[in-house]
Amino acid sequence: MRRASVSHQVSDVPNVDPAQFQVPTAADFSKIGTSTHPPRFLLLYGSLRDRSCSRLLTMEAARLLEAMGGEVRIFDPRGLPLPDSEPETHPKVAELRELANWAEGMVWCSPERHGAMTGIMKAQIDWIPLSQGAIRPTQGKTLAVMEVSGGSQSFNAVNQMRVLGRWMRMLTIPNQSSVAKAYQEFDDNGRMKASPYYERVVDVMEELFKFTLLTRDVSPFLTDRYSERRETAEALSKRMNQRAI
Repeated sequence: MRRASVSHQVSDVPNVDPAQFQVPTAADFSKIGTSTHPPRFLLLYGSLRDRSCSRLLTMEAARLLEAMGGEVRIFDPRGLPLPDSEPETHPKVAELRELANWAEGMVWCSPERHGAMTGIMKAQIDWIPLSQGAIRPTQGKTLAVMEVSGGSQSFNAVNQMRVLGRWMRMLTIPNQSSVAKAYQEFDDNGRMKASPYYERVVDVMEELFKFTLLTRDVSPFLTDRYSERRETAEALSKRMNQRAI
């Protein structure tokens, strides 16, 4: 979405490029269409154990999102190489990046290990690039963060993932889930037991779904930046000048 130059409004900000400066208005949102397809979610978890509580919690989140009408994909991190140890064409890396491009929202769920998210969780995030050609796989997409721990309730992992979500330019929802003594919260069939922890997961997925519906069509406008418009204009100018030489 582009608007005409507003040079008459930037006299007090002389360092601004009038050609790239835009004044957002409420009317801008009325020009944006509304998607009708089911919201698309990618879910990542951070453990390879046979009975991984982060995977079980992720599966519960997936069931809830599907019950709300969403389309869900869960990425299996088994076989994903360490960042930079293999080329980007590695099949698991290509799969992860394709899913990141496909998704409109994400859920990251990690165990807390040594007071932090796991290396498996971080490796998945590290393989998702901030930019991929002209595509930003995560910018403007919604994110919910969850963690499981073997002891008392902690928020170290979710706090770290929030920092990463901001770095990946995602819209991280306010609510989150932290399940303490997670090994007690799932039955023999791997289903989460009824509890306040489970109700919080329902809350988080409901909020994620709402935020995704609210922002998925407007995120390109919300994340459109003056500095990037100006950089693009300068790059175009340089290319044109080079051709003229």
